Amino acid sequence: MPNIMKSRFFDDVGDKPLQEYPRPQLVRSGYLNLNGLWKYAIRGLSEEFDGNYDGDILVPFSPETLLSRVQRKVTADDLLYYNLEFEIPDGFLKDKTILHFTAVDYACVVKLNGCYVGSHEGGFFPFDFDVTDSIMNGTNVLQVEVYDPSGEGVQARGKQSDNPGTIWYTPQSGIWGTVWLESVPAMYISDLKIVPDIDSDTVKIWAETEAPEVTVEVLDGDDVIASESGPSPLFVILPSYELWSPENPKLYDLRIIAGEDEVLSYFGMRKFGVGPDENGIQRLMLNNKPYFHNGVLDQGYWSDGMLTAPSDEALIYDIEMLKDMGFNMIRKHIKIEPLRWYYHCDRLGMLVWQDMVNGGGEYNLFCVGILPLLNINLNDTKHRKFFAREDESGREEYMCDLDRTLDLLKNQTSVAMWVPFNEGWGQFDSKAVTEHIRSVDPTRTIDSTSGWHDQGGGDFVSKHIYFYPIYVPKDSRCFLLSEFGGYSKPTPGHMYTKKAFGYHMYPTKGLLQRAYKKLFERRIIRNIPRGLSATVYTQVSDVEGEVNGLITYDRRVEKFDRDFLRKINEKVHL
Repeated sequence: MPNIMKSRFFDDVGDKPLQEYPRPQLVRSGYLNLNGLWKYAIRGLSEEFDGNYDGDILVPFSPETLLSRVQRKVTADDLLYYNLEFEIPDGFLKDKTILHFTAVDYACVVKLNGCYVGSHEGGFFPFDFDVTDSIMNGTNVLQVEVYDPSGEGVQARGKQSDNPGTIWYTPQSGIWGTVWLESVPAMYISDLKIVPDIDSDTVKIWAETEAPEVTVEVLDGDDVIASESGPSPLFVILPSYELWSPENPKLYDLRIIAGEDEVLSYFGMRKFGVGPDENGIQRLMLNNKPYFHNGVLDQGYWSDGMLTAPSDEALIYDIEMLKDMGFNMIRKHIKIEPLRWYYHCDRLGMLVWQDMVNGGGEYNLFCVGILPLLNINLNDTKHRKFFAREDESGREEYMCDLDRTLDLLKNQTSVAMWVPFNEGWGQFDSKAVTEHIRSVDPTRTIDSTSGWHDQGGGDFVSKHIYFYPIYVPKDSRCFLLSEFGGYSKPTPGHMYTKKAFGYHMYPTKGLLQRAYKKLFERRIIRNIPRGLSATVYTQVSDVEGEVNGLITYDRRVEKFDRDFLRKINEKVHL
């Protein structure tokens, strides 16, 4: 049986978890956090729910998790029911009231005070409903009904599998992100788009609002350094500013006023791209200069919360740990985090490569496992069957999720790269998908097909190399080692299962560090002058059976000395 472990943050969670403001780039003065103890019930699809609940669940943790206090599996033959009674404080309600969900896996129907307010599909994305007509002062009753096919179907599911093991993980269901309310004036700011441009010394700001005029103030601390008023969008010229980088994560605050509505936001002045260095080698560029991305793969899983971190402090811990180890980038792998994670990367100075969440049918081992070993790349438009992407509705849902991701993270200072497909999982029409991304967001780079089945699109040659020598191929594109390493060490007492999985297994810390040092000195540092422009070491933490993390799954044991890693990483640069 798996060992469900308490993370180092477990004891600090309490009955009101994750109370921080969930949307750091569009902040209002008042909101109501609905996280806490709700009622829940799990029933078969064929059963009629009688309104009797099974007990309490701690939202926003999925019922499969230790932190939910439930630890029950929800299958594709079940429905999951939630119920919450909550009070509206005096003076909270304004002209309109919006109910927000950060993430619900996978499809849900929502009722407030017996009134249907909306439904949603997509397990990794925030959504909201206007509940002005159903909310009331005093006591309210919120009901949510969830269906999750888990590992079945073609929907985006990431690493979740009904048959977990090796690189696949236990599925989870239901509400797994903060639930919250805000009440706003009739003409309010519903969205922002912020585009910094260091070449013109401006920041362009779109405020989605019915108000005829918007006022924007740029603040450095308490000082207003620039301002503009007029109809949206507004171009704000900055008289002077500091560039954002991992070494200097300088952020500027924004105050935006539209009619009676006022919101706070922030941005960083930076520019991402690809271009030649002084030797004509294509490199990743930061602020118009070559910059090496030295990163780590991050699955974003937690031993007691699975997809949901136990606390805001837990999110910060991982990022600060990697910074202290000398890394400057995280590849967020097959998962979309709550916005607070990206906020911490923005303010702490950590570049982010953002994967799209994979879906599709059951993956073909011949396509995703055998052909890559033979260096054969299938055409992902002609051979959709091999990529498990024959289902048209599944492809349409991927494109919908892609646009959701681009929109959700459009303003994040730290997000430097989009990764639409990984290792052929659910890959299709990657050239067209890449050009679609570029048309929506020309400000970031694109790793079109990370790992293999390269179609010649995107900005990079992107390789995953765990077992054979690393060399830089001749190509007009920039070369990324987008996965490598995976060096593993079992840590008794801090393992999910005795059946440990890893690519290269080492029994002691000394042997692990010796092998890691040899890998970087002989395979990484020597290849940088030859054109290697970025690396992604696997991985941040152990996850279930995988024991190839820099830290254990429960975040209690670091397998490497931080000073050891920092000294090596000081040599990993252009």
